[in-house]
Amino acid sequence: MVKIMLVMLKVLKFLLLIVIVLGILFFFFKVQIENFILSRFSTVASNTFVSSISATPQDIEIYASDLDVPWEVVFLPSQEMLVTLRKGELLIYNNKNIINTFKINDVNSEGEGGLLGVAVHPNFESNNYVYLYFTTKNNNRFENRVARYLYKNGNLDFDKIILSDIRGNIYHNAGKIAFGPDGFLYITAGDALDEPLAQNKSVLAGKILRVDAEGKFPKDNPFNNEVYSFGHRNPQGLTWDSENILWSTEHGQSGLKSGQDELNKITKGSNYGWPLARGNQDFPNFVSPIIHSGDNETWAPGDTEYYAGNIFFTGLRGSGIYRYDISNKTLTKYLENQFGRLRAITLGPDGFFYLTTSNKDGRGTPKDGDDKILKINPRIFFN
Repeated sequence: MVKIMLVMLKVLKFLLLIVIVLGILFFFFKVQIENFILSRFSTVASNTFVSSISATPQDIEIYASDLDVPWEVVFLPSQEMLVTLRKGELLIYNNKNIINTFKINDVNSEGEGGLLGVAVHPNFESNNYVYLYFTTKNNNRFENRVARYLYKNGNLDFDKIILSDIRGNIYHNAGKIAFGPDGFLYITAGDALDEPLAQNKSVLAGKILRVDAEGKFPKDNPFNNEVYSFGHRNPQGLTWDSENILWSTEHGQSGLKSGQDELNKITKGSNYGWPLARGNQDFPNFVSPIIHSGDNETWAPGDTEYYAGNIFFTGLRGSGIYRYDISNKTLTKYLENQFGRLRAITLGPDGFFYLTTSNKDGRGTPKDGDDKILKINPRIFFN
């Protein structure tokens, strides 16, 4: 009887060993298969080349310092510079001097919200229209709005709310606004931490929106509302290339599965997959990104700007400037960790890039003089 029990015990140990080995093999091959699937459907690999640059003090200079979380930079036809501060102030610069500071009413700057995007009407010289995107609270709920102001004779006067009810939250408020070559205003809206909203074409969250100067949607918008494209998580950059193609940067998933930040070409009516697809996973009716950061790198991309056949964008967590060469399909990173978190990037009328740091937003490590506006000669990225 004892011998039988010993034999049975050995058999059980053997069977347990087989189960363990099979479990390890299953996990190993499962990971390999998943990695194969992801790589199989990637249109562009995320190989980022880090490059050093040779620059003189005239190529990189501090335009302004000691700012409180600047978000966006744009220029008037007069070359005066408008800068939004997330806490709710609009600064007007002329030759490095602040000539006006305006407090914007009803701004709520909790979390990632606040006074974000600013855009100048293409016909500003005749109508004096300036547009602001900001987070507010309505009946104790976060909401994002686009408001129009008149900037004339040194005064900024509220005109009207042109778009409201853009769902907001403590995070994922997006906020970039820009007039396109077609004369319409494009607006990025985050998913407001409610992921399924990005796939719901009847709400404005998780979308890129398109309206006219009065806030009305054009007749050729694809869904008979303000929505231009959908399936977005938190897109924070807009730019048009020399062929008037719209590009956008977008934050990928955070947390344990951080990564898959995206650079997208935006086409009318297209679905960019969030939250059902990440990175370049190929699903029917979803548009994959042109390039993404992969699973092992996080850009947390901010603003984007087209220049000389390249898409430039900033990195918040990436703490650098990225250049995507459209023809060669290569991505190069510059100024890594030299200025900390970078947010805005705008090509000024003088041919220089103007960038903002975002080291005082609660996620960075502020240094003396932060936050700053940097003035950078774009030619240094082509040496």
